[in-house]
Amino acid sequence: MDIKDTLDTLKDKAMDLAQAGVAQSKRLAEIAKLKMANLSEEDNIKKAYLEIGRLYYAEKGAAPDGAYAAACERITAARAAIEANKDRIAELKQPGDPADEEIMAEYAQEEATVEETPAEETPAVEETEEAPAAEEEKE
Repeated sequence: MDIKDTLDTLKDKAMDLAQAGVAQSKRLAEIAKLKMANLSEEDNIKKAYLEIGRLYYAEKGAAPDGAYAAACERITAARAAIEANKDRIAELKQPGDPADEEIMAEYAQEEATVEETPAEETPAVEETEEAPAAEEEKE
């Protein structure tokens, strides 16, 4: 074999590898596209399930069939808790308080800081401060 044949062979192999790479890229892209389509369809299913649940609760939430009673009771209890929380929020709010979004952002920041602090570094003062708050909520 001479140099020209060797170069032609290498060129052919490089072309075959490039074509195989393109084919694999197309295949992987199609797989990714199909997986994204599946996620979208699963989201559609979840939305339909939620809608079915909303419709059922609206129609039969007060007197649900046996298998649905526990779920309907959880919804009713959660709604009652939300209303109680809203009432307490209205009692606690004062003129000049920051907007709800600012309060939630500050609370989320505090929660993240608490979660990041290892237990042995958490001061004992914080633990004693939380206990009276829990007792106040029960009253």
